[in-house]
Order: sequence, then C-alpha cells, then structure tokens
Amino acid sequence: MRVPLSWLREYVDLPATETGRDVQAKLVSAGLEVERVEQLGADLKGPLVVGQVLTIEELEGFKKPIRFCTVDVGTANGTGEPQEIVCGARNFAVGDKVVVVLPGAVLPGNFAIAARKTYGHTSHGMICSGDELGMGDDGSGGIIVLPPEHEVGTDAVELLELVDEVLDIAVTPDRGYALSMRGVAREAATAYGLPLRDPALLDVPGPNAFGYPVQVSDPQGCDRFTARTVTGLSPEARSPIWLRRRLQKAGMRPISLAVDITNYVMLELGQPLHAYDRSRVQGTIGVRRAEPGEKLTTLDGAKRTLDAEDLVITDDRGPIGLAGVMGGANTEIDDTEGTTTEVVVEAAHFDPISIARTARRHKLASEASKRFERGVDPEATSAAAQRTVDLLVLLAGGTADGGVTEVIAPSAPRTISIPANHPDKVAGVDYGRETVVRRLQQVGCDVYGQDELIVTVPSWRPDLTDPNDLAEEVIRLEGYENLPSTLPKPPAGLGLTDRQRLHRRVGRALAGAGYVEALNYPFIGEHVFDQLGLAAADPKRRVVKLVNPLSDEEPALRTTLLPGLLQALRRNDGRGSHDLALFETGLVFHPQDELRVAVRLPVDRRPTDEEIASLTDALPVQPRHAAVVLAGAREQAGWWGKGRPADWADAVESARTLARESGTELLVRQGQYGPWHPGRCAELAVVVDGAERVIGYAGELHPRVLKALGLPARACAMELNLDVLEQASAGLPKGPHVSTFPVATQDVALVVSRDVPAADVEAALREGAGELLESIRLFDVYEGEQLGEGRKSLAYALRFRADDRTLTVDEASAARDAAVALAGERAGAVLRS
Repeated sequence: MRVPLSWLREYVDLPATETGRDVQAKLVSAGLEVERVEQLGADLKGPLVVGQVLTIEELEGFKKPIRFCTVDVGTANGTGEPQEIVCGARNFAVGDKVVVVLPGAVLPGNFAIAARKTYGHTSHGMICSGDELGMGDDGSGGIIVLPPEHEVGTDAVELLELVDEVLDIAVTPDRGYALSMRGVAREAATAYGLPLRDPALLDVPGPNAFGYPVQVSDPQGCDRFTARTVTGLSPEARSPIWLRRRLQKAGMRPISLAVDITNYVMLELGQPLHAYDRSRVQGTIGVRRAEPGEKLTTLDGAKRTLDAEDLVITDDRGPIGLAGVMGGANTEIDDTEGTTTEVVVEAAHFDPISIARTARRHKLASEASKRFERGVDPEATSAAAQRTVDLLVLLAGGTADGGVTEVIAPSAPRTISIPANHPDKVAGVDYGRETVVRRLQQVGCDVYGQDELIVTVPSWRPDLTDPNDLAEEVIRLEGYENLPSTLPKPPAGLGLTDRQRLHRRVGRALAGAGYVEALNYPFIGEHVFDQLGLAAADPKRRVVKLVNPLSDEEPALRTTLLPGLLQALRRNDGRGSHDLALFETGLVFHPQDELRVAVRLPVDRRPTDEEIASLTDALPVQPRHAAVVLAGAREQAGWWGKGRPADWADAVESARTLARESGTELLVRQGQYGPWHPGRCAELAVVVDGAERVIGYAGELHPRVLKALGLPARACAMELNLDVLEQASAGLPKGPHVSTFPVATQDVALVVSRDVPAADVEAALREGAGELLESIRLFDVYEGEQLGEGRKSLAYALRFRADDRTLTVDEASAARDAAVALAGERAGAVLRS
C-alpha cells in the first residue's frame, strides 16, 4: 500500500514538521512494515509553468514528425513573449493548455534544461509528459493536456502536486485494514495520540423499495450488497488533476472518471467497488455460485470457464462479473465513445476464502481480490457507496437516484472475553487494566467489565478472534521496543532421546570422515525417478503431493535423499569444486496405505492423547534417512605420495561408519538397485527381531544416471534407513576392554569361488576363531591364472588376544585353524599354499 503523506494529513493533523521518515518510524513502532519512504520531486527544480499553445508548425524532412511551437507562458520567462519550443509529440493542438519547463530548470533524474538548437530551430524549454516529470503513466500516452480553466503562467509544480512523500507499506495478511488510507490514518492517529477524521462517517440514506433490484442467492458468500444509481452523467467529464495525481501516487493508473472514482474510494475506505453501465445491465442483479462450465469474458479480455465454487454477479443473461475479483466486459463503462450516462454502483462484502480461491483458480489477482481475501469492513459498504455517489454528482454532474438497495444477512457483533491482566502475562510487563482498556479502545473495540473484560471487536478487524490477538494489540501499541529482554527458564527435561543422540553421532562421524553436510529442500518432481532409473513398480514412486506447492515443477515430497544431494553435487562440480564428499540426514515421506483425514485440534484446552494419535495417524510415514555422495579425489596427491579417486568402497565404508556409531552389525553383500551400477552395488542389511531387513544401498552410480543428471564420471552414493538401523542396534556402543597382554597376529589366504561374497567368508572366520579373536581385516584380493578359472584369493589378518594371559603360538594357531576349517565348511574355502 502506497500512502502519500499529503493525503494522510487530510485525516490526521500531523505536526507540520513531521517528515515521511518520522511517520515511518512511528508506524513501524506500531507494528506496520513501512519498507521505504519515496521522495517525489526531491530533485525537481523550476521554473515549471502552465502554458498555452499559440501556433504549431510541422517540420518536414526528418525521420519522425517534429513540430515547432510557440507557447504563451505569461511572465514566467521574464519577457512575456511567446516561448519557442521544438516538440515531437502529437497529442495536443493549438489552444491547449500544457505544462512547460523553461531553461534553468532541472527535471527528475538530474536532467538540466537549457536552450539548444535542434532540427534547425532553437528550442527554449520543453513541453512535458507525465513520465518526464516523474508522474508515471497518466493514461494519456503523451504530453500532459490540462483543463482549460488553469491560467497561463501558473506554477505547475504545485498544480500537479509533484513534491510529496509516499510511504510504501508491506501489508501482512492479517492487517487488511491497512490497505486503505482510512486504516493507515487510524494507526497514525493512535501512534501520535491525535484524533482521526474518519472518512467513512457520512450521512447515508436508509434502504427503500425504489433501489435497483438485487437478489442474493448465497448469503454465506455475500452477506452485504449495496446498490446505488446515478443518472445524468456528463460523457465529457474527466477526472480532475487532484484525483488523477492521488491515484498515481498510490500506484494506480487513471482510466476514466467513473472507474477512477471507484478506485479512489477503494483506496480511501478499503472497500472495493464496481460501477456498471446501467444501460448494459439487463434485469435484476444477482449473486450466486457459478454453474459448471459457464463462460465469462472479464475486463482484461480473457474468456474464462467458471468453476462451481466461483461466486459470480449476474443479470438476466447470466454472469456479468467474478464477485470480488473483476467485472465482466459486457457491462463495462465505455468512456471512449461517451455513451455512459447512468451507472449502478455496487458495494458488497464477500467471503474472503471464496474470493481467495477464485483469484488463485483463475490466476487473476486484482486490487479488489487482494483486499477481500484479507478482510474488508462489512459495515463500510453503505458509506463507500455514498462516497462514490457524492463524487459522481460533484465531478460528473450526475444526479443521485433516490432508490437505495441494501441486502444484509443477519449477523451479531463478535465479542471476546479476556482477563484484564492477560496482556501482562503474555508480555511479562505490568500494563494495568487502564492501559489495556485504553489501547483496545484506540483499536476500535468496545470494552466492558473489570477483572474480566468483555470486548466487542470492530467490524474492520476480522483478524481479532481470541484473547491472544487482543493482547498483541496492547503490546504492539505500547511498543515492542519497550519489552524487557529476559532469558527463558526451561524446565528440567530428560535430555536427548536415543534417536536424537544417534542422529548427532552420525553427523559428527560423517563430518569427521571428511564429508560436508548439505541440507536440501524436501520437494521433488516425479520425473527424477526416471532419471534415477527406478522401476515402474518401485515403492519410491508413490509420493505425497502438496496441494499448494512452492513450485509446480516440484509438487511432491521426497521419498529418497539422493535427488537433492546429487543436485548439490552437480551444482558444486559445475562451479569448479570437483573433489566432493557431501552428506545429509533428513526425513523422507511415504503415503499411508489408507488415506485419513486429520482432525482439527482444539485451542481452548490441551488435546487428548487420542486426538494427538489420530492426527499422527493421518500424517505420511516419515522415516529418517542418511545419504552420502562422492566424486573426484578421495585422497589428494602431494609430497606424501599419490592420491586416489573416490570409489564404491568409500560409499560402502560410509555405511559401515554409521553402523559402528549405532552399535549395529551391518551385513554387506552384492546387490542391484535403481541408480547404482549393477556390478558395483552393495546391498546393506541388518537383523531386526531375528529377521534380515534391507536398509539401503551403496556403491557407484550407473552411467545412465550420471548422464541423465549431468554428474561427473564414477560418482558414488550411499543411502540407508537410520530408523531401522537404530531398531537393530543393541543400544549405545560400549567402549572395548583393553587387555594388557600382547596380541598374536595370524595371516591366512583362502581360495574361494569368485561368486562367494567376502562377507560370508569373514563371518565364518569370525565365528570359527571364537572368543580369542580381537579383530579381522581383509587386506588383499587376488585373481590369477595359477588359482584357476573362476577362483579368487582373499587374504585376512587375524588378531588374537586374551584378557588374562599371553597366548602361546599353539593357542593362536589352533584358533586360526578352527576359523579356516569353518570357512572351508561354509564357503568352500581352501587354504592357499
């Protein structure tokens, strides 16, 4: 909302010394977001005067039309002689009054004016357009042509109100009343402690049976409808300069007198209005829901197919307007032909939710819909209609018809019960009852009672619905800056849960292993599943879609962390960071098998456990996952030796790292799934309640996936389900007992079939070695002709240690032999000679 300071002063007697910056500070303190103060005409310097065109000579032989004019500027040029000016515009004629800037003046943009020779003549100044004066679009598309009543030589700076200050206010959705001069003036009057001249306090005639017929069929969608008629309008009447300038300063373009008046009253009172050409309205004006498939051509020229939820204005032919959004072209006031002499003025109050949905459904945001969806004062319809009628009579020479139509659905004023000390408890400040009552009355509330206040909310504040809203009004008017800074005292708790501790340990472990955390938005587009190569029946393709997504290209919630991480990998690689190791832990979302509707929880009491459980049951399944992606070098080369690139084994090792942090034994075996390379993919599993469960995959990504996503070659990834990993955990990992006795190391090389997983061999060795085995490590894998076709050699280092004695060679050898024997029995392993 753009608020000219000169207009604001009409309703509040602000001190003459107050600047726009001063008013901005006061309104910000009162809780309004005044983003900036625009200084209009700050760099404008005269002389700028009214002139009358005396002669026009058309200059020939140039690429564009050029005119040499003489203009009477009175004594403003010091001589009284006509001013000679060269001009290229063509929307003025001899005898017209125009705005002339003389040599020595400076126009906005530090554009100095001087006499200069051009097109074979000397031009002593300029005939000005609105853009050149910083006025914006005035609708004329050229030179400003003034009404004939203005005298030659009059100062145009004052006439056109070129010097002003404009407050640009960002109005939040709960403060729709601030989308009007009336609402901002009320806030300014309260902030300065001055009286308000309310522009809505008008003498309004009561309804009678002679008004234009109106039929409201949907009182929930339209609870008030006022119709007034004005006849005898002059087709030649145009908007006066003061009206056009106020619209321009407020950010609106002047169009025609009738439309300008309705826009002016909307800005003044906050009530959107619409004026119909009475000769083009056939029969009774109605308000109803649209029939599915009905058509309407709106004022913007678009032909729209209406929805059954759209609220429409109709006559005997059908829809003539989208209620609260935009009127129809078939009843438009057409001032270009000068045929409109009678208008019907509509001032109505519509349901905010209905208007908001209609505006979004048709992608048709308007000044009217912006106000209706934030809440408009329903009591202001009659005053707004009366103000519009008064201006049409004053400026267009019309006659107000005696008929007044008002359709009002019965409603009671809203009252809220609030303890007098409730704002004190909320703010932690002792305001006292008198302050609370005074501030609520300044807002417009009627307040009764002593310890328990009964507050009647004003009609222009639909956002005030409960005691906390009233407390906020008291606090903001008393000044947020006056609230003391106090540290909260949290109650003693139980500390972090096991799940929270695991998540923190996982993050620290991955960071310690050289990974960088990259947090991503949880939104995805379903096309990413094709890029990842997921099967058509893959459960990850079942997504939860958002009703109102931030982006139409990403309307679903993620079922895997990889899309976001891989996008971050591609972005960083494209910007020159080629050696990357990223990780993320976060929720993924899976739809419930059965769709449940969430219950609306009460706000006047704590929800019951059953209500909370019902709400939780309606949510998607949200397990927490952990994922890593790698590309480039895993170890850098340097004076210490050669580096090495990241490979599938690093992705598998990241999964082992998480398993160690959870105290879980991770089963790693060859697998094949979606985005991973089929020959370099590990399936990750754990044992939960005696049954194996696959929790993720790790390895090198498939070349087709790398190409589809634009990723660097040989990129690797890992993703697993942290929640299932925690379920398989034996609890917090315990620190190992450190024996004081020496270790005995035994190396074995076992020959097995190539398709036997190393994990199976390791599991057999671990079980066969018994309690004396401290650790086991695979340090070499070899395949060669001397082993035979389809065979491989796995070399392990076994470390044996006892807690109470030094092991003998025989004891260590016996444990090794037992391990080898079990590996031979289960995996067909043969000790390599």
